[in-house]
Amino acid sequence: MVLLGWSVLWLLLPLGSRAQKLPTRDEELFQMQIRDKAFFHDSSVIPDGAEISSYLFRDTPKRYFFVVEEDNTPLSVTVTPCDAPLEWRLGLQELPEDSSGDSSGDPEPLEQQRHQMTHEEGTELFSYKGNAVESFASSSSPAGLYQLELLSTEKDTHFKVYATTTPESDQPYPELPYDPRVDVTSLGRTTVTLAWKPSPTASLLNQPIQYCVVINKEHNFKSLCAAEAKLGADDAFMMVPKPGLDFSPFDFAHFGFPPDHLGKERSFLAKASPKLGRPVHPRPKADIQKVCIGSKNIFTVSDLKPDTQHYFDVFVVDTNTNMSTAYVGTFARTKGEAKQKTLELKDGKVTDVFVKRKGAKFLRFAPVSSHQKVTFFIHSCLDAVQVQVRRDGKLLLSQNVEGIRQFQLRGKPKAKYLVRLKGNKKGASVLKILATTRPGKQSFPSLPEDTRIKAFDRLRTCSSATVAWLGTQERNKFCIYRKEVDDNHSEDQKKREQNRCLGPDTRPKSEKVLCKYFHSQNLQKAVTTETVGGLQPGKSYLLDVYVIGHGGHSVKYQSKVVKTRKLC
Repeated sequence: MVLLGWSVLWLLLPLGSRAQKLPTRDEELFQMQIRDKAFFHDSSVIPDGAEISSYLFRDTPKRYFFVVEEDNTPLSVTVTPCDAPLEWRLGLQELPEDSSGDSSGDPEPLEQQRHQMTHEEGTELFSYKGNAVESFASSSSPAGLYQLELLSTEKDTHFKVYATTTPESDQPYPELPYDPRVDVTSLGRTTVTLAWKPSPTASLLNQPIQYCVVINKEHNFKSLCAAEAKLGADDAFMMVPKPGLDFSPFDFAHFGFPPDHLGKERSFLAKASPKLGRPVHPRPKADIQKVCIGSKNIFTVSDLKPDTQHYFDVFVVDTNTNMSTAYVGTFARTKGEAKQKTLELKDGKVTDVFVKRKGAKFLRFAPVSSHQKVTFFIHSCLDAVQVQVRRDGKLLLSQNVEGIRQFQLRGKPKAKYLVRLKGNKKGASVLKILATTRPGKQSFPSLPEDTRIKAFDRLRTCSSATVAWLGTQERNKFCIYRKEVDDNHSEDQKKREQNRCLGPDTRPKSEKVLCKYFHSQNLQKAVTTETVGGLQPGKSYLLDVYVIGHGGHSVKYQSKVVKTRKLC
């Protein structure tokens, strides 16, 4: 292995020579200084070809060292910031001339060597500041001592480092296609479909990969570890080093320097010591999702909020090493609810409303004056209509209305009422609606429960027909109209005639028979009869009765077809 991890200059000596033939006096001095944790306070080692995760305290720099022993060695260093931007620099110091081969002189004290290592001026090879995944790569690097220094000025943060001396062809991170963008192929109210080109790592190199999709409402992520830091789902982030202790993610006892096993073969694949950490308090649940979907490169995200901007990131992950690469993320706003036009109802004024089949209409009533009661008069001209009334968002009533209905609700200062009218499956609905805080002056006439017109068969003649209808205790104006129709009166004609909101003003004057006022305090006697004359023998006539309220609004009774006698 050419890339070696070093935390002290003593490790600059060739492997297998000085470390295994350490004089007794130097061994005692070495063990004594190893026990001094301050000696390793700001330095750690980097293993060759293994991605490490670690932690930075704000405004506290951290250093990593490694040695390249031979000139013209390929070198690559990649730093991945997670939950905060980083400043990092890579520098080079040439190896001392006597660092290779045996030396007959006594070794310099370790503290003096450490001081020399950290204070000698070297050459800065690369520097970066930001939160992107950034790399330094060289196909031919000189031998020397390399130092990687990292700093976070924003907050305590996690990061990852990968360094290797293997050729560039041995790419440890999954590759991206020539077009690494994530495309939105379909957009709905609660769904977004994403698609991206497959990674060459899977299609050409046949290496096991999977794609992970991250969804959130704030921004795109430049690395998977940044998304996992937001999620709080990365197990490697669940331990944070205690201040004042060794910052290294490695247990130095694994580096060949345990007090009772000094001189054993060094192992550079060390694991973090849980004793150096303290548990992190559980983070509040973030509004972010991570879904790993295997090797397919199209995915539909569901259960999103309508009319909301979401950010989408795709990461390709090597399932063997768990190393990942980010595609270029995207964002999209889900479709919102279709905005319904809201009609304003004026106090005491009748409003005509047309509702499509299975459709809905919204009306708003905001009384300008204080009121104790609000009355809604609803006249469904054709089929039944579902009516809902809400006051300041609270549902007050929900009923099906056929014909004329009156609803009286308790008032509330500065209240606003929202009326929702929903049509039925049979066809379009036509209706009239009146909202008022003064029901005594309403323009809708009162109606009896039975609005049929009754024809008396025995009173039919060749030129007349006698009919009767019910009234109310309130004095109203009634007008009766006639129209000759064919014997085979069509269903379409009957349906048009069922529109009880069409008033007498839509009828020709020639069809008018008469108008009259009547009422009775005794509902049993609130009945009136009328004989319609001037008819032709053996003909069919459509008779309509309209009741007209004080405000001029009329309501039609149910139509009646009568036929005069042929022979008298």
